[in-house]
Amino acid sequence: MSRRRRTPLSPARLRPADLLRLGGTGLRTRPLRVFLSALGIAIGVAAMVAVVGISSSSRAEVDRRLDRLGTNLLRVAPGQDAGGQRTSLPKEAVPMIRRIGPVREVAQIGVVPDTAVYRNAHMPAGRTGSIQVAAAGPGLLPAVGGSVRSGRWLESAADDYPAVVLGSRAARRLDSYTPGTRLWLGGQWFSLVGVLEPVPLAPEIDGSALVGWQAAQRYLRFDGHPTTVYVRARDDRTSAVRDVLAATANPARPNGVLVSRPSDALAAREATESALTGLLLGLGGVALLVGGVGVGNTMVISVLERRPEIGLRRALGATRGQIRGQFVAESLLLSALGGLGGTVLGTAITAGYALARGWPTEVPAWAAGAGLATTLLIGAIAGLYPAVRAGRLSPTQALAGS
Repeated sequence: MSRRRRTPLSPARLRPADLLRLGGTGLRTRPLRVFLSALGIAIGVAAMVAVVGISSSSRAEVDRRLDRLGTNLLRVAPGQDAGGQRTSLPKEAVPMIRRIGPVREVAQIGVVPDTAVYRNAHMPAGRTGSIQVAAAGPGLLPAVGGSVRSGRWLESAADDYPAVVLGSRAARRLDSYTPGTRLWLGGQWFSLVGVLEPVPLAPEIDGSALVGWQAAQRYLRFDGHPTTVYVRARDDRTSAVRDVLAATANPARPNGVLVSRPSDALAAREATESALTGLLLGLGGVALLVGGVGVGNTMVISVLERRPEIGLRRALGATRGQIRGQFVAESLLLSALGGLGGTVLGTAITAGYALARGWPTEVPAWAAGAGLATTLLIGAIAGLYPAVRAGRLSPTQALAGS
């Protein structure tokens, strides 16, 4: 009598779709706990995406400003000589700089010392509001990329009359925006003829009360020495012009002349913001790690609560690997839910902040992708221990704990 050979039974395999369906079923049975765990992940991802998005939007705004204002503006100012004494620019500095071939525009301002501006003649002398009075040479606005918000600029005819134009910050501190308003300046009345828009490449103008060059000499005893000269050069020759500016502006004391490029200050500010972005990203990473701990805690509690289910599935033939796969799938789905929600929330925060500041909205795709990938990695790690623990339970142990 021949014996039949027994064919070994192999456990049924779960397809990825089956694992996702099982994982989704496990999440649907505990909606509140799932929501709170996903919220912890979402907060961390939203923080990271929003930090990167706001930083990128700010950088895009800086680039847009530089494209509009140009990077070919150079600033010349007096410095100190070898003995530590403050130097001054000669009165002929502007005509001498204008002789440099690649120079396109030259303009100057000269601070009038010991002179302040007030709304009326009865203000205490010390309450200047940090507003400086400066003489403005012709062609200043085109050179610095400025524009008039209200009223008009100082025309050549205004040199014969006591007229003043306020920078944006000076107008705000004096609360004076209407052309025709009288201001007490240098011991006499001046007529406000205009208010400027903010000048990003020359912020010192924003806090200044500007009068005509000749009017400053006539009414305010201005000595005629410029304190800042703004130079526009050809884009491809800016560095070459920068190299010869000091010696051209003050041939007698070239070492006492400071030459800078205002656009470098904007780039330096962008670098500072990048450093701050790194710090905020670290905080967002901590929040994401805390969210991962929440996922791990949720999965551990899920294993403890679902021991009867695990025992029943093991008794019906589910392998340890299938049990592990089910709980890892739940953890990944939970993390993906939080990651997607955090990406949407972070993008919305970025868009709202950029819209409020008038910036272009820019959220790098790599930031959203990295946030989601990091979330899945943390979710897999957080769910690994509970999954292994669930897979180790034998049917008798699991059913005995019910």
